[in-house]
Amino acid sequence: MSYVVLARKYRPRSFAEMVGQPHVVQALGNALERGRLHHAYLFTGTRGIGKTTISRILAKSLNCTGADGQGGITAEPCGVCPACTAIDADRYVDYIELDAASNRSIDEIRDLIERAAYKPSVGRFKVFMIDEAHQLTKDAFNALLKTLEEPPEYLKFVLATTDPEKMLPTVLSRCLQFNLRPMAPETVQGHLETVLNAEGVPFEPAALRVLGKAARGSMRDALSLTDQAIAYGGGRVDEAVVRGMLGSVDRSQAAALLQALAERDAPALLQGVDALRAAGLSAAATLEAMATLLQQAAVEQAVPGALDDTDPETPAARALAVQMPADELQLLYSIVVHGRPELALMSDEYGALTMVLLRLFAFPAAGSAPPAARPAREQPLRAPPPPAMAVRPPAPLAADPSPPRAVDPAPPSPARVAEPQPRATPPAAPAVAVAPPEAPADPALGDRWQALVTQLIDAGAITTLTRELAWQAGLVRVDGTRWTLQVERETLRAPALAERLAAALTDLSGGTISLTVQPGAPADTPARREAAERERRQREAEAVIRNDPLVQDLLAQFPGAQLVPGSIKPV
Repeated sequence: MSYVVLARKYRPRSFAEMVGQPHVVQALGNALERGRLHHAYLFTGTRGIGKTTISRILAKSLNCTGADGQGGITAEPCGVCPACTAIDADRYVDYIELDAASNRSIDEIRDLIERAAYKPSVGRFKVFMIDEAHQLTKDAFNALLKTLEEPPEYLKFVLATTDPEKMLPTVLSRCLQFNLRPMAPETVQGHLETVLNAEGVPFEPAALRVLGKAARGSMRDALSLTDQAIAYGGGRVDEAVVRGMLGSVDRSQAAALLQALAERDAPALLQGVDALRAAGLSAAATLEAMATLLQQAAVEQAVPGALDDTDPETPAARALAVQMPADELQLLYSIVVHGRPELALMSDEYGALTMVLLRLFAFPAAGSAPPAARPAREQPLRAPPPPAMAVRPPAPLAADPSPPRAVDPAPPSPARVAEPQPRATPPAAPAVAVAPPEAPADPALGDRWQALVTQLIDAGAITTLTRELAWQAGLVRVDGTRWTLQVERETLRAPALAERLAAALTDLSGGTISLTVQPGAPADTPARREAAERERRQREAEAVIRNDPLVQDLLAQFPGAQLVPGSIKPV
């Protein structure tokens, strides 16, 4: 006897054997027991979750005659009468399955309607099952409508589809619809354990957990993958074998990459990607494994102890939940999930994976220097160099027939040197834009706010957007425990950010502090102070170079030469 694949061998023969669809089983069972039968049913859901199986069990329930041949409509078909055995063997004359993917035209539907005019040959009911019904043409649907709405009393319709959105509303309104759910990995894992015990195949529980997740809610896919794993492992189902077969990433590799990201360790991150390349593991599977760990870590942060202690991934998820701030974890999850489509945009998927993971490094880490403390070239506000920076205009060409030697071949005109213009402020950082303030600056309040913000940042008490709010805001009023901040960027005036900052200030000061954030361009903020200090150091560095005797001698030797302010950096 030829081998029967697990998906067919262990297809449920009754409602009691159905797994993962209790809501459908209960509804159909109650309807069959009470005789409240609809004339048309629509089963929807993804592939491999039981649409065709339920249709066959329903046909058996309607036509079962019992072991003694005297039975009637039942929610528990016997499985031994001629009707049950014939339907299980796919040779029952009154149960007709039509695959609409290959029989979608009006001609096939007309033939079906002609068959509907004849009473059942051997059974109690005729059952027409149309699989992938959404692929029927519009004309075929229209031809079926009248019969679907008012069929003969001996005829039942069962429609199954993976895409109910493509079904005509006129068809949906004539059917009793059941939405079958994708099966949870735990449900799939439990059923696989039952099947393998029945088959006498040794297995590792961790391997079934991997198969349960790889099936993506489809029991048929899970059983097919199990068949493949048995063949691949030589009669055993081991975790290492299953991961090798699926090309899935080991949890330790995903955890190592997340650890490198949490510590902002770029060399370790690159080594991890190189290890994936050497092992030939999928970049997409890597991002999926990382997303799973991040999701579990987020759950642990929200509800400590909620994770399954028996899951081998739980320790890594809990360690990540402690190490990574909640907002940074959510940011990384978004990067990982939205980065998957980008892998196909490069010929080297590992290069694309590296770019996706390095994206987190573009955001400030918790407790690190705020964005305003970055190098000068990233700052929108830059004070103009003093007029003294310009070392005399170049001599006229007529006075010197040889071309002048200059550091800058295109020196500015005297008028532009005398009245330098500041750079335009780019839209990326409006928080330090030079807009007129709405309130006068109080140096004492500015000093106090600068000290508090510095303490909060050094202690790691505020991160990401909350830290940005404190850095870009100015303290304009203090009325006891009610403080008023002024900030220009609308995104930083969110109430949630103000609440987090107020909570951090309360913890720091030991007293309750409430914050009010008002719009406007503050005259004194930690960001402006940092920019002013940076510009002061820049001017001092330029003055040192400008006043250096050697530099002055060189400028005197080359009349067209000048200092380039941007090339001088303070040490």
